Amino acid sequence: MSQTRTAAPPAEESSLSTARNVLVVVALLWTVQLVALVAALSGIAQADVAIHFRTTEIAWFTLMTLLTGTFFLPFAVKAAALFGKKKVLLVATGLGFVGDLVAAVATDYRTLLIGRGIAGIYAATAPIAYAITRDIFPRRWVGLASGIMAGGVGLVAFGGPFLAGWLLDDYGFRGVLWFMAISTCVSFVLVALCVPESPVTGGGGRMDWIGGLLLGGGITAVVYAVGEGSQWGWSSGKFLAYIVGSAIALVVFLLVQRRVAEPLFPPAMTRRRPVWTVLLATSVAAGSLNAVGVVVQLLVLMPAIPTVSDGLGWSGEHNAIVSSPISAMIIVGAVGTGWLARRVDARILLGIGAACAVVGYAIGTHLHHTAGQIIEMGLIAGLGTGMVVAIAPIMIIEVVTPEEQALANGAQTLGLGVAQIIVSQLAFVVMAQHGAILKGTQFYLDQGFTNGLWLVVGCVAFGALLVPLIPRPKRLAEAEVGQAV
Repeated sequence: MSQTRTAAPPAEESSLSTARNVLVVVALLWTVQLVALVAALSGIAQADVAIHFRTTEIAWFTLMTLLTGTFFLPFAVKAAALFGKKKVLLVATGLGFVGDLVAAVATDYRTLLIGRGIAGIYAATAPIAYAITRDIFPRRWVGLASGIMAGGVGLVAFGGPFLAGWLLDDYGFRGVLWFMAISTCVSFVLVALCVPESPVTGGGGRMDWIGGLLLGGGITAVVYAVGEGSQWGWSSGKFLAYIVGSAIALVVFLLVQRRVAEPLFPPAMTRRRPVWTVLLATSVAAGSLNAVGVVVQLLVLMPAIPTVSDGLGWSGEHNAIVSSPISAMIIVGAVGTGWLARRVDARILLGIGAACAVVGYAIGTHLHHTAGQIIEMGLIAGLGTGMVVAIAPIMIIEVVTPEEQALANGAQTLGLGVAQIIVSQLAFVVMAQHGAILKGTQFYLDQGFTNGLWLVVGCVAFGALLVPLIPRPKRLAEAEVGQAV
């Protein structure tokens, strides 16, 4: 696909005023972190949802958005390159709002999942927002803005539990669902009013529908199979059929991408060693860390029932208070990483962050029974989490051109989503091996929580081991940005 970049006006005219830059950062921060906020609220509300609807399939309450988001993401990032990033942001946000409304008014679990699935399209906003950041800000703002946007996960982690606790205590899980809808509406308004269209525009072209269907369908199939594997049986014909079908679809996708004139993810980009190694390492490490909430939120919020459930049974407010120091460390790690990225090799920051997360959650595998132990685990893991989530999008800036940014961010988000879905679903499977079903609801014993945390530790450690594969990238200060002068 041919892409052109509009000529930049003189420096004194092209640089947005500080006030304008701050306003745009706020709008994009809200857009990016709403994905994380919805995930956090969903994780905290899932125990109440499971009990209310008496379902053992509560995993799909959080995974449904990831599933549909993964399927539509390739189309969204391609459309952003063809038609404009802001336009696609508004479309994805509008569809997300529709899905949130459906979920908020749902009276049965199936309708709730349908709404959550439609809302999952909103997940495509994150990579596009990061791409716009590179396009519209002057060089000195790019690293800081990206770090702030990624570091917002700490603000979400800090305020999310307090918000969810208040909503759950006063309005039940319905209050959480309605808050999601209102927040998505606010995101739409902020993007429409505050965010300019990217100056990096597509020079014509068309959508690769076949490639998108093969990639989205193949990944969706394997994710769905992993989600249902424990029910079907891991050696059942149905499970194997989905896995084989997925593998065939992905192989055909790779062949198609070599032959079409305008591929979904250009092989010339993804074959470059700096690109594919960054995508692989960040997807495994950050995706696995995104999945840890499945274990921790169920651990602290599920009730304590002798021989049935070893949850800590905390209220939403108590959980918020205990997790606040952890959230503060995520903010410190993310903002600090955004500042250090111009001075320190990004590979070192990614490796240190992943190592801290591994140490923190390894401690928590056996020390997770009191508030003090949860804080001890979270302070170390929180610092590492903040570093990993902040450096991941910055590493993409260092290895691709501005014209490739949206597609590369989309590929990274796709990888993160796949890793998060698979690790999350495997965590449910691992925990359920030591649990019990009571009145239609799945509960978990202490060994189940321990094994779930070990699963996350192993996956993040694997991501850390992939870091040495990454060749020395161009420093952020050397990378070309949309407003560079």
